[in-house]
Amino acid sequence: MSIELFNQLEQKVGNAVEAIEMLKMEAEELREENARLKQEHDEWQQRLSGLLEKFNELDGSGNDGA
Repeated sequence: MSIELFNQLEQKVGNAVEAIEMLKMEAEELREENARLKQEHDEWQQRLSGLLEKFNELDGSGNDGA
């Protein structure tokens, strides 16, 4: 093989390594965002459950007086 082919191969390997590193960083960012969104989802679920409990309490107390 000629030196030109080795240079091309080296360039392609370098590009592939850079692309892999970028994808790893992007995957880590997405994992962090996913964890944040899961936490936010859990918080919203807790708040919604609290509101539903309050509505149920109001419903129950309204039926007692009737």
